[in-house]
Amino acid sequence: MIHFFNQSLKVTIPFYFLPKSFILADTAENWQLGFQDPATPIMEGIINLHHDLMFFICVISIFVTWMLFRTLWHFNHSQNPTPSSLTHGTLIEMVWTITPAFILLIIAVPSFSLLYAMDEVISPAITIKTLGHQWYWTYEYSDYLNEDGDFIEFDSYMLPEEDLELGQLRLLEVDNRMVVPTNTHIRVIVSAADVLHSWAVPSLGIKCDAIPGRLNQTSLFIKREGLYYGQCSEICGINHGFMPIVIEAVPLKNYVNWISSKLTE
Repeated sequence: MIHFFNQSLKVTIPFYFLPKSFILADTAENWQLGFQDPATPIMEGIINLHHDLMFFICVISIFVTWMLFRTLWHFNHSQNPTPSSLTHGTLIEMVWTITPAFILLIIAVPSFSLLYAMDEVISPAITIKTLGHQWYWTYEYSDYLNEDGDFIEFDSYMLPEEDLELGQLRLLEVDNRMVVPTNTHIRVIVSAADVLHSWAVPSLGIKCDAIPGRLNQTSLFIKREGLYYGQCSEICGINHGFMPIVIEAVPLKNYVNWISSKLTE
């Protein structure tokens, strides 16, 4: 069974009614080697860059391996009783200097483009502050104030194993999820209250350090609804592995309803 998407209107759906890609997406799988399914343009760019780099890595690895075995074979003492006296070649020196430099230039273009895109925050419609503690997260929605002038703020703790429901993920579920709308530019401000933490969600392409006394910012633009799981990625103490992150991406209408319910609590 799986529970989604709005905490105020939790719906339970059997796994067999859902496509396999939906069930396996946005959280780590057993023996997983590749990336999680991307849900943001940034993560799509990261995966595309990885595939481009792997092409060059494979070509270079095959060529170097071929050269190594060819050298071992042809320069074996049984093949060449008289060793070569060649010690220097201007042409080959130029080739193995210019070629790697040219490859690095080709790699640099998409790499710098992606780095600039990751740092860019485009006119955010919503700002959410994430505060790391030992060992839980606090989320502040300072754009919305209730009648008393207080903004929305809540803590997010990992659910103990004995409180998990059927279909929920061990060590990854929380009691209060960070709810955000889809197809909306969101700014996330990250900081910490005690020690170093790191707010990371793989399928969103986000890993932002939470540093006490400093505000770091990153941006989100989630393209599809769903639950996205992450964990603190900075060793922050004995319970470092027990402060997960769960982001619930919902349609804008559901997000407005959730905000309204939070303001009236």
